[in-house]
Amino acid sequence: MNTNLPFIPERPAKPRTESLTMVMDKGLSIREAEDFMSVGSEYTDLVKLGFGTSVITPGIETKIRIYKDAGCIPYFGGTLFEAFIVRNMFREFIEFLDKYKIDMVEISDGSYEIDHHRKLEYISTLARRGTVISEVGSKKKDVIYTPDQWVSMMRSELEAGSSKVIAEARESGTVGIYNEDGSVNMTIIKSISEHVKLENVIWEAPLKSQQAWFIKHFGAHVNLGNIAPNEIIALETLRLGLRGDTFFQFLPESLKG
Repeated sequence: MNTNLPFIPERPAKPRTESLTMVMDKGLSIREAEDFMSVGSEYTDLVKLGFGTSVITPGIETKIRIYKDAGCIPYFGGTLFEAFIVRNMFREFIEFLDKYKIDMVEISDGSYEIDHHRKLEYISTLARRGTVISEVGSKKKDVIYTPDQWVSMMRSELEAGSSKVIAEARESGTVGIYNEDGSVNMTIIKSISEHVKLENVIWEAPLKSQQAWFIKHFGAHVNLGNIAPNEIIALETLRLGLRGDTFFQFLPESLKG
């Protein structure tokens, strides 16, 4: 904070277990990663090297080191895990993780449908290696899960060893927990929030309207993901009530006019 304003939510210090912000790096250059960390490292907890970008991004080792040195946790997107699994290359996937000293693993089945019991086995196996986060929900618009299915999958994946579960939305914010127009699917989110501890869920929320909705409904410390690197400061102002969308959220009634 560059000045002291009262009635600003107090943010927990890193490393955090809640109030997490996951940023998606879809192919930043080394210089862009350095610039991003110069302003965003304090507000960023996790950096997802999106989908399969880590396979082709130049200087990936240097970029991983930049994020680690800045106190953030880099990891590969779940689609990369699926790309190895569909090719029956689980052992090679672990070797790839080890090569780049990536401790956190995202397990998903959004593009390649994996039997859920098999997915739980992958979670359990990789949880013995390091930290696992797993993504629930499909990237395909025609694959629709009921609220009960969302809850059941999330709870079983947490029990299998996931430290957090991610509610799928893609980088477009138009599938999974959202409708095609980007609006929140209230039925699904209400069911998840009532049956899964909020601190265990990372809600993908690439759009400002979605970020504001979650902060208004679940508070400043809600876990949010798929944030664009150039939106990290803007998101933090939403969390703190320093932007129009949440301006009155944390003020006492006496100041709301």
